[in-house]
Amino acid sequence: MSTVASSTAYDAHFRVWRGDTGGGGLQDFTVEVNEGEVVLDIVHRLQATQAPDLAVRWNCKAGKCGSCSAEINGRPRLLCMTRMSVFSREETITVTPLRAFPVVRDLVTDVGFNYTKAREVPAFVPPPGVGPGEYRMMQEDVDRSQEFRKCIECFLCQDTCHVVRDHEENKTAFAGPRFLMRVAELDMHPLDAAADTGLDRKATAQEEHGLGYCNITKCCTEVCPEGIHITDNALIPLKERAVDRKYDPLVWLGNKIRRRGE
Repeated sequence: MSTVASSTAYDAHFRVWRGDTGGGGLQDFTVEVNEGEVVLDIVHRLQATQAPDLAVRWNCKAGKCGSCSAEINGRPRLLCMTRMSVFSREETITVTPLRAFPVVRDLVTDVGFNYTKAREVPAFVPPPGVGPGEYRMMQEDVDRSQEFRKCIECFLCQDTCHVVRDHEENKTAFAGPRFLMRVAELDMHPLDAAADTGLDRKATAQEEHGLGYCNITKCCTEVCPEGIHITDNALIPLKERAVDRKYDPLVWLGNKIRRRGE
């Protein structure tokens, strides 16, 4: 008796945003989906069969370069890490560019805002008198900052943060969760000697990078593909240290006494 293997392929309904800086809209496609594929595979199939001029940014296809950030059904995601199996076969899948940043073309956005903010964060300041290879840290401190170094610069947290996403006017004063996390990492680094140079990272977080705009809704944490606890482990502790520095009466008194002794 002969048997015929059943096919797992099916046709899915996609809606993909097409356009450029002058405007655009959603375009409907019916495209084949095979077992084990991710959304980026489908976008590539669309390029190969129906929309050769469809623009999309990608590189590693392994969830480590952060290039293929987009919004799928309104949620910021990596195209290469979103499996088609999470959607029903009858579901219409809508793919749009990151809403928080200007569109270049189709699914490609101009994320230059993030690089501008990155340059505004002062770098790690090496401790004086300690050469390369001589740094020593407690393992607990290494583990704490190592979590933040898992960031792949996908900017999904920046895109989903409503302070950036819904209020264009905030961008000049607000660095966003990715770069406030960077400030927090440096501020808690036991070897960072920024204070010796007169740089108060807690003060700059509040006054220059807009820490006060963050209302800790945890939306940045929810979309992080690396599972970094941005809010709980970086932003909330940074807020607490900034508040202690600015409003704690004992700190205020200590500063007064210190100034008198100088």
